[in-house]
Parts: sequence; C-alpha cells; structure tokens
Amino acid sequence: MDEPIDVEPEQLAKEISEGADRDGRRVAVVESLTGGLVSSDLAAAPGSSEWFRGGVTAYDRSTKHGVLGVPDGPVVAEPAVRTMAERAAEMFGADLVVAVSGAGGPDPQDDQPPGTVWFAVADRGTTDTWQKQFPGDPPDVLKATRIEALHALRERVTQEG
Repeated sequence: MDEPIDVEPEQLAKEISEGADRDGRRVAVVESLTGGLVSSDLAAAPGSSEWFRGGVTAYDRSTKHGVLGVPDGPVVAEPAVRTMAERAAEMFGADLVVAVSGAGGPDPQDDQPPGTVWFAVADRGTTDTWQKQFPGDPPDVLKATRIEALHALRERVTQEG
C-alpha cells in the first residue's frame, strides 16, 4: 500500500463499488480515527446500496471494548483492529471489512506517537493487519488513513480469482 495519498477518495470508492458489485461482495467498515469518513466515501459510491452493509464509528475506547468486544488494553494496537474487523464482519454479514484505529495527534495515544495507525482487513475469514506511521498534523493523518483504508478495500475487490 505505498501508493501516493493524492488519489481522490471518490475514484477509489468508485473502483471498490465496481469490484464489489461484480463479485457480489458485501463490504463494511469500522472506524475510530477517521470518524466515519471511509463509510461516507463508500455510501456515496455508485450502486453502494447493493454491496455496502454499513459501518461503525467506534471513536471512544469504551465503545470499542463494549460494543465490539475489543480486548482490554490499548486500542491503537493490532489486537484491537483485528477484533474490530472480525466483529464487524459478523455484525453486518459482510465478507470484506476494513478497520482503522490510530493516534491522530497532536498527542500520543496508548504510548504510540502521533501518526501511528493500525489497519485490519477481514476478507472471507482471513484477517490481515498492518501498521503505518503517517507524518503531519491531525488532518494530514486522517487523510492518509482514509486513503490507505480505501486502497486496502480496492486491492481486495480488484484481485483476480
């Protein structure tokens, strides 16, 4: 996922829509740091009512722990995003889910420096996780996180086979 972040979210969402529609994929999102931006992008995509199942904005840690069953401990961490993605797949009946949680700044969170973001994608029973460190102020980190999440979904719906 090392593509530039200057790609327009609308274009990525359109490509996700085309791939999800073609393959009959059901997509959902769980967001913390981005506060619903990725869900909004997907909902605005053409034909989204056919494949977008919805999203959860779990901004507060008590929501992550209480609603999504994230294990006790830090929420800017691999176990948190893994649980968020897998739980959302169950909740929405989705076969493709992206989850994001991070420290947008300007202060650290969970002993993680500003710009630290964890991602998870649950894709038909397999979950991949990764961490990114984005530079800049909070708006820069949010934009980069939004684009990375959309790229992750697009990559999976445009894969062959």
